[in-house]
Amino acid sequence: MTPTTNLQALLRDAVGRRRALFLTAAIQVPEPLRNPVGSTVSRGELAFALALLLFEDLLGRVPMARCYLEERARDGAPLVFDHGALRTVAAPCGTLPSGEAAFSRLLEPLGYARRDTYPLDRLGMTGRAWAHRDLPEDVPQYFVSELHPERFSAEFQAAVQRVVGQSVDPLPEEAEELLARLAEAGQLSHTEARRLLPDLQSCFDRQHPRPAWRDYEILLEESPEMAWIATEGNAFNHATDRVDDVAEVAEVQRRLGRPMKARLEVSGSGRVIQTAFRAAEIDRVFRRDDGHFIVRRVPGSFHEFITRQPMDDGSLDLAFDASNAQGIFKMTAGAGAAEEQS
Repeated sequence: MTPTTNLQALLRDAVGRRRALFLTAAIQVPEPLRNPVGSTVSRGELAFALALLLFEDLLGRVPMARCYLEERARDGAPLVFDHGALRTVAAPCGTLPSGEAAFSRLLEPLGYARRDTYPLDRLGMTGRAWAHRDLPEDVPQYFVSELHPERFSAEFQAAVQRVVGQSVDPLPEEAEELLARLAEAGQLSHTEARRLLPDLQSCFDRQHPRPAWRDYEILLEESPEMAWIATEGNAFNHATDRVDDVAEVAEVQRRLGRPMKARLEVSGSGRVIQTAFRAAEIDRVFRRDDGHFIVRRVPGSFHEFITRQPMDDGSLDLAFDASNAQGIFKMTAGAGAAEEQS
């Protein structure tokens, strides 16, 4: 089948026709982004295409998310992609911009604006939410967190620098030029958008060498979040399905025997309710002190569920909640994470 929309055409070039059609059927596409194939691509279309590619990448790393999405697609109930989350480090990272700056340079030209800042003090981090200017309720938000190494021990800080200090910026000069053009015009030609999309996707990965096992253990002792960054880098930590009743969804998933978070996270306003599958366990390669490599099983990414209730003016409450976020982040703290003890 020939793609009928700009979005399908962009995705076909990235992941092939079959996966492009599956993604645009399994994940709800907002009506304003169902534009027929044309000579130009809007920033909203490009932003949504990138979000779907990052979701596709997460499906390859989180089998439970794939099961859930394929069941929804089978039942003709497209998933509503609410937001994706990623982690960064506010420290020198080789040629890669430090912390959130590695992504603000992408998100702003794509039409995003920083909406709110959330102190995640228990984790030694700061979270920032980015919402799309054109379609804030329909284009997935990004929750970008920064870890602050200076809040931890000297030994921890040294390990952080050994892990991320040789990071490499994956964004080529041509992509920077296209982003500048997109920021100015709000659109690109289809050819330009097709060239830019894989470069944008490449930024959501690990940009530093394989970590040493000794450094991983040092980081894990003080911050499971930084240990996660050591193995996964800037890949999606989780992607989130917006559902009508998160408690009902969680109960259905538990009855299916799936590894759900034990309790719901409810925001201070009461309007934002979240839960999640526990993180997938994955095998990662580490360097040993003797120069050889070892494989260890560590926490990977996960899939989240969120219910957003309307505010008094009828608009959807797009806010996050620092307490909710810190509870959700514990999904990647390992099998023994004491999420119910906090």
